[in-house]
Amino acid sequence: MMFLNFVVWGCWYVTISTYLTSTLKFSGTQTGAVFGTTALASIISPFFVGLIADRFFSTERVLCALHLIGAVFLYLVTTVHTFTAVYGLMFAYCLCYFPTLALTTSITLKNCPDARRFPLFRVFGTLGWIVIGLIVGELKIEASATPFLLAAGTSVVMALFSLTLPHTPPAGRGKVITVRDILGLDALVMLKKRSYLIFAIASIFACIPLTFYFSFTNAYLNEVGVVNAAGKMTLGQASEVGMMLAMPFVFRRVSVKAILMLGLAAWSLRYGLLAYGNAGTGMWMFYLAILVHGVCYDFFFVTGQLYTDQEAPPNLRNTAQGLYTFLTYGIGMFAGSLLSGIAVDFFTTGTPPNIVHNWTGFWLSSAAAALILFLAIAVFFGGKTMIQSKQPDLVEELV
Repeated sequence: MMFLNFVVWGCWYVTISTYLTSTLKFSGTQTGAVFGTTALASIISPFFVGLIADRFFSTERVLCALHLIGAVFLYLVTTVHTFTAVYGLMFAYCLCYFPTLALTTSITLKNCPDARRFPLFRVFGTLGWIVIGLIVGELKIEASATPFLLAAGTSVVMALFSLTLPHTPPAGRGKVITVRDILGLDALVMLKKRSYLIFAIASIFACIPLTFYFSFTNAYLNEVGVVNAAGKMTLGQASEVGMMLAMPFVFRRVSVKAILMLGLAAWSLRYGLLAYGNAGTGMWMFYLAILVHGVCYDFFFVTGQLYTDQEAPPNLRNTAQGLYTFLTYGIGMFAGSLLSGIAVDFFTTGTPPNIVHNWTGFWLSSAAAALILFLAIAVFFGGKTMIQSKQPDLVEELV
């Protein structure tokens, strides 16, 4: 499930900025806006889909329906070339896809007795991202519409496979539905906890510099002459595999606050390396910036998913994962997508075809933002909360 779900995403997500800027000739602001459909969809859809999975239909059937509908939109994206058409179709597709991130997390946690085992399942999503990234890079199709066709085909496979998943019925079936339920407001009760409120705010702002990386790294590396940029970027997912396998051990010894701080520190380091690296003697900086992805992503987002599940009432865990998706992939990345496009244009001089990007300034602005967030977590996120488990410790079982 995790493998296929992330293959679908990895097909197009890394290379979309290259396709839009080099093939369709979209501006940085237009590219950022299209990229922002992923976040806008995450704002709108997770609560409603979480409600459906919590109240009406089993999670595996909801996954099947979303992927089948999404495959149609992915195919249609390859048939249009204007900003309005691409934007509309990508938005419609993202409304289908991004709820699946919360639902696959939810179905895993519902069928896994020890929450700290979750990274051992989630790591297969990372492996899927690596496999498809290598394929896209080797085929040299980064600037074409072919990745969308690959994603559409995989989405159909994922839809059919979803029907073989463990039956996960809605936990809230039979309960009276209110406007509060439809809007997902019940999950907002989690924000009454000071520690989770601080975490939620930090998650929103942390996604802004993160989106700078996701939106324009592939386009940047291709522009400065890095060969097979998409393939090289899969090294980040390779490092993520190592981090996923290590995280059950980390959870046993390190607090949530410390894990989040380590993740943000790695982000600031990554952007600094991107700012000063080059495709010649400074190539090692690019490799290192890519390799710290495991710490950057896992130490913030995977920890956040488990922390959210731990803090949520049992009957609202689908909706709670929707809340976390809403805050991160929704509000945070929507703001980041728009700001990253504006920032690219701000650090750009000249007119087509004589455009010059000041990538150093672009990446240093992201490094500064991540450093500020690191300091904010250090000062305001209190306590020594750990990721808990009611089951025998995974480390002891492995030993």
